[in-house]
This record gives sequence, C-alpha cells and structure tokens, in this order.
Amino acid sequence: MLSWPLILLLLVLLVPIDNSASSTAARRFEGVASCAGSTCHGRMEGDGKVVRQDELRLWQEPSSRGGAHSRAYAVLSSPRGRSIAATLGLGAATGAPACLGCHATPGGNRGERFQLSDGVSCESCHGPASGWISSHYAMPATHAGNIAQGLIPLERPAVRAAVCLDCHFGSAKGGQFVTHSMMAAGHPRVSFELDLFSSLQQHWDEDADYARRKGRSDSVRLWAVGQAQAVQRSLGLFARSDFGMRGVFPEFYFYDCHSCHRPIDDGPAQRRTFETNAGRPIPFAAPPFNDENIIMLSAVAQVLAPGQASAFDAASRNFHAAMGKGRAEAVAGASRLDAAAGALGDAMARQGYSADTAFRVVSAIAGKTISPRFTDYAGSAQAVMAVDTLLNALVREGRVTVGAAAGIRADINRAYGAVSGPKTYNPAAFRAALGQAVRSIEALR
Repeated sequence: MLSWPLILLLLVLLVPIDNSASSTAARRFEGVASCAGSTCHGRMEGDGKVVRQDELRLWQEPSSRGGAHSRAYAVLSSPRGRSIAATLGLGAATGAPACLGCHATPGGNRGERFQLSDGVSCESCHGPASGWISSHYAMPATHAGNIAQGLIPLERPAVRAAVCLDCHFGSAKGGQFVTHSMMAAGHPRVSFELDLFSSLQQHWDEDADYARRKGRSDSVRLWAVGQAQAVQRSLGLFARSDFGMRGVFPEFYFYDCHSCHRPIDDGPAQRRTFETNAGRPIPFAAPPFNDENIIMLSAVAQVLAPGQASAFDAASRNFHAAMGKGRAEAVAGASRLDAAAGALGDAMARQGYSADTAFRVVSAIAGKTISPRFTDYAGSAQAVMAVDTLLNALVREGRVTVGAAAGIRADINRAYGAVSGPKTYNPAAFRAALGQAVRSIEALR
C-alpha cells in the first residue's frame, strides 16, 4: 500500500558506500557519537550559524519519518524482522550480513565509538569520517577539501541517487539486495523516488551559505536524475547472472509483483485481470519487467531531452520485446536501454530548468503518450508519487503558493486513494484520478 507506513518501511533501508574520492578501505567509521557534541550536531535547536547543528535530533526523532534511519537496526529485532530471518534460515537478523548491509553501517574499519546499533548513521550517507571529521568545520576548510578527505558530495544529484539506491533499490556490494525470497518471507516491496526521500530526510537549510558552498538544488533535476539512475541500477543488476537469475528461474525481484500476485479463478466464466500494455511488447500473459521508473523517465525525457526521448522509448520497447526471446537477448536489450538511460541522466544533470519545467513534466506524466502505460500498480504508484513530489517542488521554489496547493489536495489524495493498495487497484479508475489531479495542478500554472 502506498502510504506513510510503507514509505517508513522503505526508509529504514540505506547504504554503506564506496567513496568516489578514495577507497573506503583506508577510511575508518568513527560512529554517531563522534558527531554528537553540542558544539557540533547535537544541539536541541537548529540555531547554528553555518549549519543547523540539531541534525542528530532530527536523525533520531522517534515519531518522525526523518528518524527512520536511526531505527533501521532496531527493526531487525521486531517480530517482522525475526520472522523474515527465521523463514530464510539466516539466524539472528541483527547479525545476518544479508540484513546488515542496509540496516546498519557495516564498515570493516571501525573506530572505538562506532556502534552497529546506531543503524543507518551519519557515515552511511556522508562517508567514513576519519579523514575529515577533525577538520571539516575549521575556518580554512573548504567543501572541496572535505570531499578530497572522503566526505560524500550529496549535493550532486547523481552522487546522492547512487548512495540512496544502494539500499533503496539494491547494489552488488554485498548485503544490499532484496531478493524475491526476502519479499516472499515478508520484506516490503522496494520502491524509490529521490526527491521525496530527500525531503523526508532533510536536516539542512538551503540558505545563502549553503548555496555559496554547494550551489542551489533543483527538485525537478533531482527527481529526473533519480529516475534515470534507478533505471540504470535496475538494468545493471538484472544483466548480471549472479543477480538476474536464480537457478533455472529469473530473479523475480525485477518483475512487476502484481502481474503474478493476482486472484486466480479457473472457472469457465473467469475474466482476465490485467491489461495489455503497448509500452511492453511482451508475449501475452508473460510477467513484465517492473518498469515504473522507465515510464517516469519516458515522461521526463519528452520535456527535458526531446531529442533523445524517441531513442530511449525505442530501447525500452526493444528490451521488453527481448523478454520473449531469451536471457541473452534480454541482457543485450538491458545494456542498450541502460546506455540510453545514462545518456538521458547526463543530459538532465547538465541543463538548467525554467519556472515552467515542473508544470510541463506533470502534464507529460498524465499525457496521451504516457497515461496508457499505467496498467499496473507499481507504475501507477510511482506516477502519483511523482506528481505530488513535483507539486511540492513548485511550492518550495515559490512557483505555487501553499494555499493554492492546499486547495487541490483533495484531488491529489484521490489519486493516492486509487493506489491505496494493490488488491483494490483499477487501472481505468487510477488514470481518471491522476488526470483530474494533473488538471488541477495545470490550472495553477
């Protein structure tokens, strides 16, 4: 079900990462306590002169969606966590490598103050701190210098997406891939949307000082680059035999769950419970690859990279068609689509955006080309998240007033209601609800 409880379950997953500046093997994870002083990030109020300095409070807030990362390790001891581990024969989830890769910060080189129970800690996202913790706040220090010492430049959309995707989609680094077996044992379905997840975790203020050091962020760019990176991550893992296959069967994690998990009736009056999809030329009744991010990238390409949109859509159709031919053909198709998504991501990361861009992308999502592709729950859930995310971006950036956005909240909520759960999902009803929500946003233009 697409709801805050589901998003909370998704947000308990994040990432230990390889540092792009230098290998983490030489870096040491110092632990949350090393960041927690009242003169650093442990204040009770966000009244610091340069950064808020209450980041620790926000990270561990027990009632906040932003506090989900601090609860990631504790989730392993919950009844659900214990049940999943027992079903899979992992032993205690709190010690299982398959779980700790995303529910903790399992760096091999740990300082004295490191605690595994801290869960997804500061260093899970910002990188092991031994190289920069003693100097990043000093007056001579620069952001570029901190990055050279191992700080992860999360202000860069592609870097942030790669960090988040390691657990919010999966990676090949070990203990960071949610298999179909894990989901069968009770793990929630994994979904990803970079701008939404960033806003839920935001513990920084984008003031003049932030802009001077890191530049201004753009929510549309963040969302678009996140979609491109999600497509690439999915295809890259699928193409690997050690991830894409499980014996003679494909790894069903990559496919649309609800294409198979539908009611079955073998009576003479049974009715088909799925719609065919022109964007996926696969054999009739074959399980489709989960293309929720592919659909979103197709929509944004129409607006931000129209010159590359047709090539991407052709690669997408060819990839789906290859699913009906064989593993080798599917892997080759995945490679071509991966390259097309990468080209789109690079183009979108470089270009500037106007005040009109978010409106145009919202319109494209519910437009004549994209809307017919909303035939399944996962893609539809991603679409309504995207529309809401882009509306919030318009509000944050002063392009739509808070009052105007509140005035159309009922239409957005109806679209959410249409994907409130896979059992009640109806494609035609969803498309109608999404169309009305988008028309309401367009009226604010």
